[in-house]
Amino acid sequence: MNKSILIISDTHIPYHHKDLIPYLIAIKKEYKPDRVVHIGDELDKHALSFHDSDPDLPSAGDELRISLPIIKQIEKIFPTMDLLDSNHGSLVYRRSLKYGIPKAYLRHYNEFLKVSNKWKWHDDLVIQTNNGPVYFCHGKMADVLKLAQSMGMSCVQGHYHSSYSIKYYGNSLGLYYGLQVGCLIDKDSLAFRYNKTQRMRPIIGCAVILNGLPKLIPMVLNKSGRWIGKIII
Repeated sequence: MNKSILIISDTHIPYHHKDLIPYLIAIKKEYKPDRVVHIGDELDKHALSFHDSDPDLPSAGDELRISLPIIKQIEKIFPTMDLLDSNHGSLVYRRSLKYGIPKAYLRHYNEFLKVSNKWKWHDDLVIQTNNGPVYFCHGKMADVLKLAQSMGMSCVQGHYHSSYSIKYYGNSLGLYYGLQVGCLIDKDSLAFRYNKTQRMRPIIGCAVILNGLPKLIPMVLNKSGRWIGKIII
């Protein structure tokens, strides 16, 4: 049984938070996860977006080259990891569908990210915990508690950068929760310029499930937007 499940929220590499790597190292040391799930949007792929891309940001090729060393550092910290398919993560495949490119011409995530087969991608995922099964997806419904109710089990999702919460509900069968895990982006990057017009802003952090129950781990920032360098328990 998985006693400590770490959920890494949307990283959007290379537009990730500048302190992503030391933050993940500290979390691993503190919580010693026996399973790690990346909730999706591991890469941003801004230049491939179906939305307008910023001309002052790197090209698609440069973005991948910049991202690979960061991916390699994360693989060194977490050699084994489950990753969920996501809207940004799947942009290459979505583009191929638009332009009629057969799958045979495409490379698998592990190949173009240059990671081992211990990193496994899933459309979605169910993991058994001490408090019953938990459903993981990138993001299917803005209200994660409604998602949990529709699935009939506890649920974890990312995608919604400004949502960072745990909500519970109970019925005659037991206690369930919906866990929304925020993000790990550099909110000041040009890739997220759209945030300036939004009422709600990104919340930086991730989460862990300990003995079947969820816990939020916010990245506490100083006035300059940098991590303070310690995990607040």
